[in-house]
Amino acid sequence: MSDIHALSGAYAVDALDDIERAQFERHLAECAECRAEVDGLREAGGMLAEAVATTPPPSLRDKVLADIGTVRPLPPVTAPAAPSRRRFRPATLVAAAAAVIALGAATGVVATQPWNDDSQQQPALSAVDQVLQASDAEEYKQTLAGGAEATLVRSKELNQAVLVTSDMPPPPEGKVYELWLDHEGVGMVPAGLMEAGQDQLLLEGDPATALGAGITVEPAPGGSEEPTLPPVTLFEFEQT
Repeated sequence: MSDIHALSGAYAVDALDDIERAQFERHLAECAECRAEVDGLREAGGMLAEAVATTPPPSLRDKVLADIGTVRPLPPVTAPAAPSRRRFRPATLVAAAAAVIALGAATGVVATQPWNDDSQQQPALSAVDQVLQASDAEEYKQTLAGGAEATLVRSKELNQAVLVTSDMPPPPEGKVYELWLDHEGVGMVPAGLMEAGQDQLLLEGDPATALGAGITVEPAPGGSEEPTLPPVTLFEFEQT
């Protein structure tokens, strides 16, 4: 198709291929009339999309997917001497908006606006939150001297563990809290460092096969390869 103005309807219902879309968006940045037409088509599609879809015949989806690429509005008729006006051709607008509704009906869902991406509004859970909210999360809580609390949450399915502390005093000057995982036949294996002021830590290593975990105070900044002081606290995991 030689007239790029004719792509406004297909662009509004997301029926262009990658090359056509890129060409039209470059044109759209310079053509106020096409921008107005796209806005009008999207507005109409949004209003029609509020209707709840009914169960379609089995053949409708294939037909819509095969025909949607042919939906093209007529190019706008321009008059250079006349002031620019918004022109919404009824037949074109209805055809483009109907394509939105038909595609939603063919898939058995309420039609939605293709330019809205709800997934962008729902950020993914962090690794810490995935462990804390895991369906198989195991919680082990210890109360420390001075009233501080340390809770270790382990998910075997994710093979991850998180330490959550409350009212934990800062380590002595020049020291750092170091986490350990206790493995049979190996002993305590380093599992990460918790800096002063940090109240959550995703442990390193293989907590799913560990017998337990512990916290010690070790030299800053890098900790130790094996515990050098008695543990501040220990967590003993349930074995199944």
